[in-house]
Amino acid sequence: MTDIKKEKTANRFGYSDALLDLIGKDKNIIALDADLAKSTTTFRIKEKYPDNFIDVGIAEQNLVGIAAGLSLNGHIPFVSTYAAFVAGRAFDQIRTTVCYSNLNVKLAGMHVGITVGADGPTHQMLEDIALMRVLPNMIILNPCDVNEAYNATVQAYEHKGPVYIRFVREATPVLTTREDEFVIGKAKILRQGKDITVVSSGQILSNVIEACNMLVKEGFDIELINVHTIKPLDVKCISDSVRKTGKLLVVDEHQIHGGLGTAVFEALMLENISTKTGIIAVNDTFLTSGSPDELIERFGFSKDKIMSKIKSYFAVV
Repeated sequence: MTDIKKEKTANRFGYSDALLDLIGKDKNIIALDADLAKSTTTFRIKEKYPDNFIDVGIAEQNLVGIAAGLSLNGHIPFVSTYAAFVAGRAFDQIRTTVCYSNLNVKLAGMHVGITVGADGPTHQMLEDIALMRVLPNMIILNPCDVNEAYNATVQAYEHKGPVYIRFVREATPVLTTREDEFVIGKAKILRQGKDITVVSSGQILSNVIEACNMLVKEGFDIELINVHTIKPLDVKCISDSVRKTGKLLVVDEHQIHGGLGTAVFEALMLENISTKTGIIAVNDTFLTSGSPDELIERFGFSKDKIMSKIKSYFAVV
């Protein structure tokens, strides 16, 4: 079984931890923000490296445009703001200015998922994977905890080209260490099994792990995969697992259309793999305001509901 540590930290702090370390070695890195430095944690960059920080104000389209210009002049810009605004409001600039020219711009989409409860549907971003996934040249990373967020940020820096990284607001359990290998495009098998393949990523992975651990105690042999890179997808890892187990469940904290589930099902179709499939995702609806725990329960992402879904999808009684 996969262990979950009691320690909890918001993974966005892994982002600023990495930027602090990276800027210490490379002054070409510029952190850009849209008047949300406290929320994105880039206030830490402003305090330690003020010459490597730009706050453009609430002007997300300009934010991405400025980042593009900086990249053309040899800088490595890291753009930070709420995912609802960078992926949504600045989509045209990301598509036409950044991705079309394959510019070395990194995008940090903050406060993704259903746990931004107090801010309501306007700030709960569940469409960003779909928007970013269709763009040529774009890499998409969805770290599960603070350490994976640190490693994702470092790997984004190492990669030459556009990268979109998802970060969450709430503190989440620590599942990994900074010493764990993180390779863009390579999924991680957290548990080997032969009965069912369960695929997930991001903050909801901790609930998926707990659900799978409970089912393992009941005697079910579950293979659990952390797909921290949504694009490019590790098709071989997932395909090999599904060929072995013959069953697949994707737990995707995103709209049911266009997210991790869609990416996985498309890949299996192109590999001509026919298998019994299921998905837990937000079913084509906007969310509501509420506490993180209330929303996780209401939309089916609690560990108990995930366990029940796994049983019902695969006739496990």
